[in-house]
Amino acid sequence: MNVQLEIITRENWEEALALKVKQEQQNFVPTVAVSLAKVYVKPDGDNVEYIPFAIICHEQMIGFIMCAYIEDTTNMYWINGFIIDEQFQGRGYGNVALSEMANWIVNRFPKCEEIRLTVCPDNYMAKNLYKQFGFLATDQILGGEEMWYLPIKR
Repeated sequence: MNVQLEIITRENWEEALALKVKQEQQNFVPTVAVSLAKVYVKPDGDNVEYIPFAIICHEQMIGFIMCAYIEDTTNMYWINGFIIDEQFQGRGYGNVALSEMANWIVNRFPKCEEIRLTVCPDNYMAKNLYKQFGFLATDQILGGEEMWYLPIKR
């Protein structure tokens, strides 16, 4: 399965806004519009950088994922706003896209020892995906969501 990450730009942002999850999943993840707003608003502080990506398969945008990070740290590398459009769910794209994002982070940031994300407690599909991928749950709750982390072995 050939999946690539492409940075969201002025050429593709409107296409990204059209991505959506199933109705029963809408409370689990922010919309792409909210995720893109974070790039400008920087709700986690001025020192946090955000890079939003389109998930592309066969030249078609099938999802969205964002990296938020504080460079030169060991554990402040986050995956945010991860969605696969409702039309493309259940085909394995989520696992491949998660792998692409984790590899991008590890290759770009040599000091990274841990990748973090949060997940709604009731989002069992996402939690299963993250667990299978190697993420571990913590006891921390951030904004009502469980924090998980992926230890990076170099």
